[in-house]
Amino acid sequence: MLRTNVVRRTLGAAAVLAMTVGCTAQAVTDNSPAADAKPGSTGSPAAAGTASPAADTTQSPSPSAPATPTAEPSESGEPTESAPPPEVLMERGSTGERVRELQARLAQIGWFDDTPTGTYGPVTAASVKGFQGRRGLPTTGDTDTVTWQKLLAMTTKPTREELTGKAVNKPAEKLDARCKTGRVICISKTTRTLSWVIDGKVQSTMDVRFGSQYTPTREGTFSVGWKSKDHVSSIYDTPMPYAMFFSGGQAVHYSSDFAARGYNGASHGCVNVRDKGKIANLFNQVSTGDKVVIYW
Repeated sequence: MLRTNVVRRTLGAAAVLAMTVGCTAQAVTDNSPAADAKPGSTGSPAAAGTASPAADTTQSPSPSAPATPTAEPSESGEPTESAPPPEVLMERGSTGERVRELQARLAQIGWFDDTPTGTYGPVTAASVKGFQGRRGLPTTGDTDTVTWQKLLAMTTKPTREELTGKAVNKPAEKLDARCKTGRVICISKTTRTLSWVIDGKVQSTMDVRFGSQYTPTREGTFSVGWKSKDHVSSIYDTPMPYAMFFSGGQAVHYSSDFAARGYNGASHGCVNVRDKGKIANLFNQVSTGDKVVIYW
């Protein structure tokens, strides 16, 4: 019994340490949206999939079920045809101005982080797949009519500057109700933006990225527990400048990796900011105890 208690205390201490000493960047995961790969890059792993095992066609169908699927009966008892799948408008290998528009529209809501090329590459497919997954659509990576209409409803017609990658005009962020009173670091996972809000008025906005599916950034309402301008992670021995800790070891901080690689990487749970000037200014304005809201 004594040995068991010692082990439990040891594990408990390790868990607390892991929560409080910080996080750093890691490679992008299958579920992390990313920009199209640069020339010579292999692209995002999200685009690569493995085939499912083939069905065993040697077995006979169960006597209780027909071998061939039939149309389901309607409420009147008459069989009805199932709805056809949506038409695919763009897919891997597609090229043209419509693909460029797709990329520019995805950039508006934070799902594409590179210059629109007009080529539907593997990471454009991964970006579409991420967009689909967050909205409950089949994650095919192909842009079908349903996906396209959903994207059109959430974005605006790209300008010439957006289509050439010279600007990204993100739609105005709809603040969560929790962000409309007091001093709040308001963070949207949908648009991947951080807004500094005072009494419902947005003071500044900046791009952010989050943890991977294995080390996700927590969601909810928190408060800034402490600040560390020149913080260095004791787990990964990497800099975390302008760190503002809000939940254990998770903090909002500047990331040189995010500045260099964009969404091709991810954090270990922290909220990364890539604009050093903006995060430095935010660090000077935020006080311990200010609210932090992270939401979809």
